[in-house]
Amino acid sequence: MSLSIGLVGLPNVGKSTLFNALTRQNVLVADYPFATIEPNLGIVPLPDGRVHRLAAVFEADKTVPATVSFTDIAGLVEGASRGEGLGNKFLENIRRTGVIAQVVGAFRPDTDVKADIGIISTELVLADWQVLDGQFQKLRKPAKGDKQLAEQLVCLEAALGELDDGRLLSHSPRREEYSEQLARFNLLTLKPTVYIFNLAEKDIGNSELKAELAEAAPGGDCLFVSAKLELEISQLSTEERAGFLREYGFKRSGIEQLAAAGFDILGLQTFLTAGPKEAKAWVIPKNCPAPRAAGAIHGDMERGFIAADVVTFEDLMESGSWSAARAGGLCRTEGKQYLMKDGDVVEFKFNV
Repeated sequence: MSLSIGLVGLPNVGKSTLFNALTRQNVLVADYPFATIEPNLGIVPLPDGRVHRLAAVFEADKTVPATVSFTDIAGLVEGASRGEGLGNKFLENIRRTGVIAQVVGAFRPDTDVKADIGIISTELVLADWQVLDGQFQKLRKPAKGDKQLAEQLVCLEAALGELDDGRLLSHSPRREEYSEQLARFNLLTLKPTVYIFNLAEKDIGNSELKAELAEAAPGGDCLFVSAKLELEISQLSTEERAGFLREYGFKRSGIEQLAAAGFDILGLQTFLTAGPKEAKAWVIPKNCPAPRAAGAIHGDMERGFIAADVVTFEDLMESGSWSAARAGGLCRTEGKQYLMKDGDVVEFKFNV
């Protein structure tokens, strides 16, 4: 399991600049629509100092952090759901991502950010409406003699009504029902959304402006970055980057903010494994049972799960080794019902 984030937005709002900063790649950045045609994919190590500290303690040969994948999807335009600007192709690329990060250009004083957000939201709504209406028309006749299909039809009709009203299904009171009943359609409006406001460098500390921009976002987390600054930060060494962040009063870089928001929205967490060969971070859902977490490493470990030796990252760092943690009574043996916690360091026992 990994975190997948799709960067969407109107042309020329700074998506590709931000993508370059997040992934430290060098894709085309141009001031005209559709500088990005095919989606650019970047897989980036998730910032997490714990796995590196574990590697140092265990003198591991290899350090493997969890990853987050970013997709820079070509700028959407009004009419994308009707195919404008190759819109249908771009909308399908969005469907493959777990979280939509809508980049909103807020670096020009004359930008109507609410209107820009509305254009993207409308295209997502219209695209989903077309998908669901096609299914609704298909089921109308066979549903008359089939109770299960009739229930699906009721759900489809309710969702279509909300889309008719211009509502994102992720903001609906019936969101959980739609997520369960309509999961196979991979609906765009059911995907969690983060709004990334791309500010001018001079406005990065403007709290009043940030509050005003946040009001324009129809729910969802809001992040405030300067794509140009993030690009500068990405090109610095680790030590220089820390100093740069302090200078501007940033607690975290853009990738750290976005990854944290994505993890929170999708309900994800990480657990850790460590030994002389490798220290590694694994991504799992929150409240994940221990056997399922073992399955993230290998299916045989889930099928043959016996128990899990668990110690918190902090206790293991303080102890300095598994043997010291066990001697100090800090290591617990947990069974199949144990729900994993973020930062657990684990050794799984299994037999197949």
